[in-house]
Amino acid sequence: MYLLMVVIFVFGYLGIALEHNIKVDKAASALLTGVLTWTIFVFGASDVLNVDYSWSIPEFIANSGDYVKGLKNYALGLSDASIGADENVKSLTNHFIIHELEHHLIEISEILFFLIGAMTIVEVIDVHGGFSVITDRIKTTKKVKLIWILSILTFFFSAALDNLTTAIVMAALLKKLIADKKDLWLFAGVIIIAANAGGAWSPIGDVTTIMLWIGGQITAGNIIATLILPSLVTLLVPLGILSFTMKGNITRPDDSNGIDKDLTTKSERNLVFILGVACLLQVPIFKTVTHMPPFMGVLLGLGILWLVTEILHKNKSHKDKTQLSVVNTLRKIDTPSVLFFLGILVAVASLQSAGHLIDLAGILESSVGNLYIINVIIGLLSSIVDNVPLVAAAMGMYEIGPEVAGISYPVDHVFWEFLAYCAGTGGSCLIIGSAAGVAVMGILKIDFVWYLRKISFLALVGYLAGAGVFYILAQTLYTH
Repeated sequence: MYLLMVVIFVFGYLGIALEHNIKVDKAASALLTGVLTWTIFVFGASDVLNVDYSWSIPEFIANSGDYVKGLKNYALGLSDASIGADENVKSLTNHFIIHELEHHLIEISEILFFLIGAMTIVEVIDVHGGFSVITDRIKTTKKVKLIWILSILTFFFSAALDNLTTAIVMAALLKKLIADKKDLWLFAGVIIIAANAGGAWSPIGDVTTIMLWIGGQITAGNIIATLILPSLVTLLVPLGILSFTMKGNITRPDDSNGIDKDLTTKSERNLVFILGVACLLQVPIFKTVTHMPPFMGVLLGLGILWLVTEILHKNKSHKDKTQLSVVNTLRKIDTPSVLFFLGILVAVASLQSAGHLIDLAGILESSVGNLYIINVIIGLLSSIVDNVPLVAAAMGMYEIGPEVAGISYPVDHVFWEFLAYCAGTGGSCLIIGSAAGVAVMGILKIDFVWYLRKISFLALVGYLAGAGVFYILAQTLYTH
């Protein structure tokens, strides 16, 4: 059953990768994979968790050291008051699995609500023609010049916001600038690389960096100082390659692009654009001040934007008001992409709870040993199984303390810093390897195999070049 969970995950992944070949939407494959892996976990719990159902409850608790970390903590946390008279080892094991699923669902829901909120804010700006504030100022149609401008903007915008929000904004912007689908996809692929690279060097730019920052493994000032150059190289190398291979001009789409500018005045477009961007920019500030999850900040911003647009259009005709309303905008949200996100995150969560990822981290430690190579591999694996559980596994394996190779590392040690870089940028190698990639994939309908053929090599070269720069700097400048 332990191996069957991996087999189901692999087949589900293939279904996602080959969605255009098999003509099955990736959301269906992801949802089936997520549900099936947890179902197998439930029915094969004794095998997966190495639990004997014939044990008594005291034996179950006494043998807790043999389990995966989550079950060990669950077993040790049991008390006489929490164990019912009719409970047995099988029912307690099932309770643990349900407890794990509910725990993961909280974290996944936070991501999904954030995604829905951010996509809605961006769509409201779009419906009001707000992006014309930017597109009207970008005059160049030269591919090379435009991709440099947009990529550098994305890189720094991602550090100030986060890579997911930035990717959503830039995907909407690209649709206003580029008509040809292949050019649009190529620019979007580089935007994904830029968003992930920009998020890696900021303590609030990527979920994994936030995890390490809050966990105490890194400090904000140090992570910025040590990772900004390697992260920048991660972007500059692909841009440099494209500067020699990319030629010609882009074709601008029809100015209207389905939006009737007569519905809004210039002042209304400017107001909605500025307010929408401000609502996104306040999210990291809201999180820092309140310590609440980012999705609460996004929902606050959406609520403010919703209220303002309702007041702004109260005197318009019912038809015009309906077209510009947030309610109408919500109907345009790409629900299949949200469900795809749900399915893939639920599937990865099952492997985390069942111990597959911690076992993988253990294998890397025992067979590789070198902290630089381990982190490079973790970064590449994050493009397959998501960087959050991999970083969580690494944080669980290694403690904060005096440097003892393979056991503990002090705050701001190169291990933690390089882990932040690799987990943040390695996901760009595959389009479903990062939240930014998944979001852009859904918004622009990018094909998995196309990205693999056209973008993955650029992302990999940039990733390895940035890792090389980090290694050189670590050996010559950084001391811990």
